[in-house]
Amino acid sequence: MAKLDETLMMLKDLTDANAISGDEKEARDVMEKYIAPYADEVYTDNLGSLIAKKTGEENGPKIMVAGHLDEVGFMVTRIDKNGFLYFQTIGGWWSQVMLAQRVTIKTKQGNLTGVIGSKPPHILSPEARKKPVEIKDMFIDIGASSKEEAEEFGVRPGDSVIPYFEFTQMNNEKMLLAKAWDNRIGCAIAIEVLKQLENEQHPNIVYGVGTIQEEVGLRGAKTSAHLINPDIAFGVDVGIAGDTPGISDQEADSKLGEGPQIILYDASMVSHKGVRNLVVETAEEKNIPFQYSSMAGGGTDSGAIHISQDGIPALSITIATRYIHSHAAMLHRDDFDNAVKLIVEVIKKLDNEKVKEIRLA
Repeated sequence: MAKLDETLMMLKDLTDANAISGDEKEARDVMEKYIAPYADEVYTDNLGSLIAKKTGEENGPKIMVAGHLDEVGFMVTRIDKNGFLYFQTIGGWWSQVMLAQRVTIKTKQGNLTGVIGSKPPHILSPEARKKPVEIKDMFIDIGASSKEEAEEFGVRPGDSVIPYFEFTQMNNEKMLLAKAWDNRIGCAIAIEVLKQLENEQHPNIVYGVGTIQEEVGLRGAKTSAHLINPDIAFGVDVGIAGDTPGISDQEADSKLGEGPQIILYDASMVSHKGVRNLVVETAEEKNIPFQYSSMAGGGTDSGAIHISQDGIPALSITIATRYIHSHAAMLHRDDFDNAVKLIVEVIKKLDNEKVKEIRLA
């Protein structure tokens, strides 16, 4: 792998952090380290979402750029007499991407390595080989010989279990493979937006936010939006890529490297027309590539933000990503760079008059 530049080191540190829903501290600490130098103030809400405030104009509108800190994973629920761990999924998982995968268990004594156990094909009937294993029947092997030994290792019910994968830059150096792109890429966008605004005049107050518990119900977005009460909000997240075999254009037509996705509709919201129009106009004016996308299922933090307080005009801007909600996902660096550029250019236009115009769109 080539030597990582400053931005890639940030992306590596963010994605290598272990932080499932409800246990986001490790990722929050990394995000705070990178965003604090560009913020006037950094604090959290009472559930643990990170908020970094950067004032351009004191009486300007409040603009929220939110990515979520948490990643999908598991929680230990039971240790059997032989030392095997049973678990609850945290976030959405498809059973076929789970078996024989390495995981990290966060215990009070430190991290443990485990593997989600699987039967060898030699003892399976032809029929059994075709049948997916149900998640409720899966277990994690940590190499313990008994429940007592597992407990000696420090394992307790409630411990977090995180997919194991190291950040990897592919031979095509713009293609980046890592766990937890969903949604450390959104956290990275929030960091980079504040960084690029450091020496820019902007007519507003910008909040770069790392929300918690998005994967289990957009919970941190609700509490942080209530605390900030923004005038305009952007949820930044991963989106569905449709450029791999087996996915039709009707299911998903976005391609890696062709620009950030502007979400028209998802299961949590219809995007705000006024915000959407401004973003599209800005992208066309500045020659920033973008793609339209919609998702019949799933949602982003914008879904909770836009119905907070008395309503907040919001839009989701996402990065097309392959293989999300698995151990490793892939995205294109250009899409990250262009998402940041687009949001920065939009923020520079968002003064009080423009916000009023957007609300009446």
